[in-house]
Amino acid sequence: MKIGNTTSRPVANAYGPSGVAKTRAPASPNGTTGPASTTAVAGIPESELTPRVRDAISRLLDEVQRMREELDQAKKRIAYLERLSDEDPLLPIVNRRAFVRELGRFMSFAERYDAPGVVVYFDVDGMKTVNDTHGHAAGDEVLRHVAEVLIENVRESDVVGRLGGDEFGVILAQVDEETARNKAQELIEAIISTPVIWEGAELSVSVAYGLHRFAGGEEVDDMLSAADRAMYLNKRGG
Repeated sequence: MKIGNTTSRPVANAYGPSGVAKTRAPASPNGTTGPASTTAVAGIPESELTPRVRDAISRLLDEVQRMREELDQAKKRIAYLERLSDEDPLLPIVNRRAFVRELGRFMSFAERYDAPGVVVYFDVDGMKTVNDTHGHAAGDEVLRHVAEVLIENVRESDVVGRLGGDEFGVILAQVDEETARNKAQELIEAIISTPVIWEGAELSVSVAYGLHRFAGGEEVDDMLSAADRAMYLNKRGG
């Protein structure tokens, strides 16, 4: 899932397997703006529509329209701030808080519809060497490279997030463990096959992963911890 769409939901797609009218009424025959019918002004009889009443209704309609526009702008602002709160400050993916929330939603979906999925935990090795040798700007470029590779190589229904400094997570919806393992290997190969070139130097990093299958009924933190432990076991095993 790319930033800009932090409300995605699991989909069946896998790798392989009564008040005042809103608008003002047209002008009356004498040229003043007024309601076209009694229904346009909440049932006020035409005989009671004196110029002062018409003017009051016109002002009221203008105020209602202004308030609608302000409400619409406020909703857009709230949506923008919510999106910002989900973004990683450096990378074009969601942060840990948003990732954990989305994982909880995927787990609920899996439990309700018997559609298990897999969470994959990635750890990028060699970042300290890159930062110490080439500076933190180079390290940031490596992290951007990893994030972009992950985004470009998963489905729109999947979620990519940054879990820590050099740790990433991917939620693969409705896949089995074997498919997820193959996908994780494919993602790692895509990351290391296109190394980052920084000021003429190739920045060498390696990536380890661990995964955990979920079907619902577990705690989100426990699932992430299980995937994290699996990653460390894979790393120690080479």
